[in-house]
Amino acid sequence: MRDLKRLEQDPPDGVHAAPHPENIMHWHAVIIGPPETAFADGTFLLSIQFDESFPTRPPAVRFQSEMFHPNVYPDGNICLDILQNRWSPTYDVGAVLTSIRSMLNDPNTSSPANSTAAQMYENDRAEYERRVMETVEKSWMQS
Repeated sequence: MRDLKRLEQDPPDGVHAAPHPENIMHWHAVIIGPPETAFADGTFLLSIQFDESFPTRPPAVRFQSEMFHPNVYPDGNICLDILQNRWSPTYDVGAVLTSIRSMLNDPNTSSPANSTAAQMYENDRAEYERRVMETVEKSWMQS
């Protein structure tokens, strides 16, 4: 509930989240692609699942929208250090979503979840950005 109040009072740019009406432990979220990036204007849906160990342990966050990105697995799970080994109980939902939004334009290609996207990002940026733009266009139909 603390995270929900914080999101309502001081919403971070480009992200929105709220609990499912019937289950406070399951949230729906939206990330708007950062301006001036290949992800610009994309509307990406995510699910956030909390368990009783939150905030000691991170929530499970995954993209519901199709995503082509070096740090997103085909099933939508996200490879991001703050959701795994660098989690801190001081992080709230806004910080998590802001980090994911930031990751969109700043991928970590050294340990990719999607090796095709990582190789394209490193070796053929034009093709990578074309694939990302396809993902952005699909996101408009999924939202």
